[in-house]
Amino acid sequence: MRLANKVAIVTGGGSGFGEGIAKRFAAEGAAVAIGDLNLQAAERVAGEIGKAGGKAIPVAVDVSKSDQMRALVEVTVKTFGGLDIMINNAGMPQRNGPMLDVDEATFDRIFAVNVKSIYLSAQYAIPEMRKRGGGAFVNIASTAGVRPRPGLVWYNGSKGAVITLTKAMAVELAPEQIRVNALNPVAGLTPMLKEFMGGTETEEMKAKFVSTIPIGRFSTPQDIANAALYLASDEANFITGVCMEVDGGRCI
Repeated sequence: MRLANKVAIVTGGGSGFGEGIAKRFAAEGAAVAIGDLNLQAAERVAGEIGKAGGKAIPVAVDVSKSDQMRALVEVTVKTFGGLDIMINNAGMPQRNGPMLDVDEATFDRIFAVNVKSIYLSAQYAIPEMRKRGGGAFVNIASTAGVRPRPGLVWYNGSKGAVITLTKAMAVELAPEQIRVNALNPVAGLTPMLKEFMGGTETEEMKAKFVSTIPIGRFSTPQDIANAALYLASDEANFITGVCMEVDGGRCI
């Protein structure tokens, strides 16, 4: 059990990559708080974890809201006794299209969910990790922050910010044994994929995406969960500030 006696928060844990991470962590012994804007989705995942013998609680949260992120951390600590791992997975996509067609409200929402959420998680998770003598953040960035695609300018920029924040946090928090790493997934068969394709998901468009991935397939929640598990575990206790591509070779 690679996460025995660990307590983790996974935002966006009600579907996609977050669901995969939450289930993998629970199977490895972690107690998991599943934060999601969709409470029913979080409840479903928590219920499935419970049926499999794991420990999980669902929490409704908008990761861009300070009071809700504080409440997420507080209920996690109250329920499980502390906090060791913070997975910032919740994300907001941009519908593929010309950058000038993105209105200001959408831009603000992209940066609030993808970037401000990390600021808020730091505000509330770091004090709890200090009480434990250390901890681990894993921020879910994107290959979009490393090799941007046209039509996703503002999303690309938000994920570039996640990568830079990860490295800066890692340097500042290293003396306290709080590690901060990121994952850069390539596109996966998640609810966001349709937006990245411009609002219409077709087999032709999927094939076009896959053609840019040398290994020849989309990423899966299990791919991302396996990488997150390693970075969050004590096996990676000398690794911080790393932004690992989980992309089948897309960024080479």
